[in-house]
Amino acid sequence: MRLIDGNAIAKEVLAEIKAEVAALAPVVPHVAFVRVGEDPASVSYVAKKQATAAEVGMRASLRVFPADVPKAELMAHLDALNADPAVHGILVQAPLPPHLPETEVFNRVAPAKDVDGFGTESIGRLVQEMPGAFAACTPRGVVELLRRSGVRTAGKHAVVVGRSLIVGKPAAALLLAKGCDCTVTVAHSRTADLPSVTRQADILVAAIGKPRFITADMVKPGAVVIDVGINRVPDASKKSGFRIVGDVDFDAVAPACEAITPVPGGVGPMTVAMLMRNTLDACKRALGRG
Repeated sequence: MRLIDGNAIAKEVLAEIKAEVAALAPVVPHVAFVRVGEDPASVSYVAKKQATAAEVGMRASLRVFPADVPKAELMAHLDALNADPAVHGILVQAPLPPHLPETEVFNRVAPAKDVDGFGTESIGRLVQEMPGAFAACTPRGVVELLRRSGVRTAGKHAVVVGRSLIVGKPAAALLLAKGCDCTVTVAHSRTADLPSVTRQADILVAAIGKPRFITADMVKPGAVVIDVGINRVPDASKKSGFRIVGDVDFDAVAPACEAITPVPGGVGPMTVAMLMRNTLDACKRALGRG
């Protein structure tokens, strides 16, 4: 079994991005974050993204709205960011309160600045394999992990467990696209006899949002397993009272794998790194260099 070290690969990616950012001087890529409410996970995620942007020499601004912000006020702010030539990327942190329809909010971000890749145009361009498409950061990180780990994808059967617009569907599109050339199956909670489907996978991507859902009997020996899950489970030995586990029962599954990502330290760091890559790409395109 080989451990795919997302921390090490993300560090390598970020070093490349930092060098490219420096070469753009005096232009500084600028990503604008928008957060609604004080959800602890969202606060933590945005803080991490801001810190990483500073690490690679980018500017990161943040506007925080109260959880009850009127939709019109939030949309007006996004319109202002869209119109600001000094802003190259915009990210609205999910989840949003129920009165703010996520798809409508994501679509308010100009496609040229949609570095999260959640807008309708971004997803459509991704599926059509059009140049300049922004891929959602987590699926793009999954593909980059496979590529930089030397995992052969062409002709392999990839099974993606999960069909969300944030991970499952774009991951399937990227794995299917020219360059990866996988044969792709998308499975989910309503798939009949799910274990028989996942056991067909040469590459198994778990993104179903259930802790330790993928067990050893669901994985073909010699498979490559990419665990996208980030789940909190109670742990009295931790000061926080919980610990983070993935969607894969790592201890049971790992011994039979060719390679596997850990949680934490697998896909997570790559998600942030790919956000920086998307922001850099957006800045280059704005300058006519992409």
